[in-house]
Amino acid sequence: MTQSRISLSPIDADPVSVDTDCLVIGLMHAAALPGWAGSLNEATGGLLERLREAGELPTSAGRSLMLHEPDGLRARRLLIVGLGKPGKWTEHVYAAITRAAGQAVRASRARSAHCLLPLLEVPGRDDAWKTFQAAIGMDHGDYVYTATRTPRDDDAPPTESVTLPAIDGIDALLTRADAVNAGVRTARDLADLPPNICTPAYLAERATQLAEEIDGLEVEVLEEDAMIELGMNALMAVGKGSVNRPRLIRLRWTGGSGAPYALVGKGVTFDTGGISLKPRELMEQMKFDMGGAAATIGALEAVARMKLPLNVDGVVAAVENMPDAGAYRPGDVITSMAGKTIEVHNTDAEGRMILADALTWTERNSKPAAMVDIATLTGACVVALGHHASGIMTRDDELAEELLTAGLEASDRGWRLPLWDEYQKQIETPFADMKNIGGMPAGSITAGCFLSRFVEDTRWAHIDIAGSAWQWGKPESATGRPVGLLVRWLIDRAG
Repeated sequence: MTQSRISLSPIDADPVSVDTDCLVIGLMHAAALPGWAGSLNEATGGLLERLREAGELPTSAGRSLMLHEPDGLRARRLLIVGLGKPGKWTEHVYAAITRAAGQAVRASRARSAHCLLPLLEVPGRDDAWKTFQAAIGMDHGDYVYTATRTPRDDDAPPTESVTLPAIDGIDALLTRADAVNAGVRTARDLADLPPNICTPAYLAERATQLAEEIDGLEVEVLEEDAMIELGMNALMAVGKGSVNRPRLIRLRWTGGSGAPYALVGKGVTFDTGGISLKPRELMEQMKFDMGGAAATIGALEAVARMKLPLNVDGVVAAVENMPDAGAYRPGDVITSMAGKTIEVHNTDAEGRMILADALTWTERNSKPAAMVDIATLTGACVVALGHHASGIMTRDDELAEELLTAGLEASDRGWRLPLWDEYQKQIETPFADMKNIGGMPAGSITAGCFLSRFVEDTRWAHIDIAGSAWQWGKPESATGRPVGLLVRWLIDRAG
């Protein structure tokens, strides 16, 4: 089901002589041409210099100019991507323009491209980082959802191959990039699928397929009877109103020694809000409420494809939250797998319910060295951070720094929110050990406080991806985040 990703390879040749459908470069508006552009400018009879002097180069970062059949080059197209203003040129802008370049190449109907973006100077970043990000960004930009629509005559075909300038160690670098691209595409495909296809059973089937495709990747699926026997009443309560029955899925990669690192993903394949029904407007976006599950499955695929020398478990709690006569209600008191009771104040605060049991199960069964849950958990996080950063919450300063650093390295940024004990008072209730919402103030943080009560002795962090897992606008689409952050964190743990 996952679309084919771009084939990546290095090439050691003068860009003037590279035979490709599209040569991709980046230039700063109204700035002198960099040294590497000299041969291109000379080969094209001074074309680049004339464009610069005439003010015709793209002015905004990510905007592009496509030139067809440029004189003096073997390439059949020349794509010039704008870099924005000099004072705002950062590593994150660089990552964004690589994605924009991938989109422009596909829109041009080019089937191959040679990407010179790694030749740009990026403050604090070396050739390896620039090459890796270009390989990731070009593939990301090439992605177009096609699974459930009829092909159209004007559809641009996918880009088949991208070459990049050769540097030391590039073969291993591109192998790793290809693995990340595979995981990101899987995450995007899963999250973009409609909820009548991507059900809890479908997530289990896709995880099983991956385990069959990749040597060393193992899968375990718990169905309803097993979860009831284990006392997963919080998870099962959320799924009571749906004919699509819950699943607990564990993908396991055993590439090293010692305790595994665990990722735990929220997989609400569709969220009506349950009895606390959501408003009609934009409810279709709730197919993205399994973004944490998609990212967990994608990250495990990437780890397994790159054969990371580390043990990693990926656990997915998969349910559908629907209203019917059997659905759980506001006012219900539910005993979780941990034995702690939860008073339900809002059935739309369902993600924390299923994660409560998933965290307990993962801690007891995987006994992880560290555990990170990933969830499209709260609209409050979208209000706070928009679609740009994931919210990171943990009491472990070292773990917080690891995740923040990984996000910077992967251009998949997170932002730390506090998890102070003072916020815990907002989820107290006289009728149970806790209630499942803390009210409007600090809604993202009180959700994190709720989850913290279901982790005993394990290093743990919560990542709220309610904004970052999908992009609002035309078209709405899953981003595949935070696969990049998670894989970078795991690479760092592997040393």
